Amino acid sequence: MQTDIDPRSLIGRKAYDRNGHKIGTVDEVYLDDATGIPEWAALRTGLFSRDAFVPLEPSDLLDDGLHIPYEKALIKDAPDFGVGRHLSPEQELQLYRHYSLALPPAPTDTPDTDFGRLAGQEGP
Repeated sequence: MQTDIDPRSLIGRKAYDRNGHKIGTVDEVYLDDATGIPEWAALRTGLFSRDAFVPLEPSDLLDDGLHIPYEKALIKDAPDFGVGRHLSPEQELQLYRHYSLALPPAPTDTPDTDFGRLAGQEGP
């Protein structure tokens, strides 16, 4: 995904799985604390449903919405940590494992990495 996108512009966008099926709507965007790059999105999957966290890389933002290269069932089965709160490093590791993503490299300048800051929040 483009890294120069304003994460606030993703809020409210429709989200689709790899087959073009609508999954839900982007509810929140989470930034990597070290880089400030949008890393995760929480999708509202229905009126009475929970949020599903999805990786923004390797997703694509197209005119009609966010296209996530995973099956709808896998996305809906992702861990739900609730929105509006910071993702802990442990929660983020759960998401990396759920989507079988390679773990990001460990930071070299700070011993305590804190991923998952909400877009618009100040640092720790």
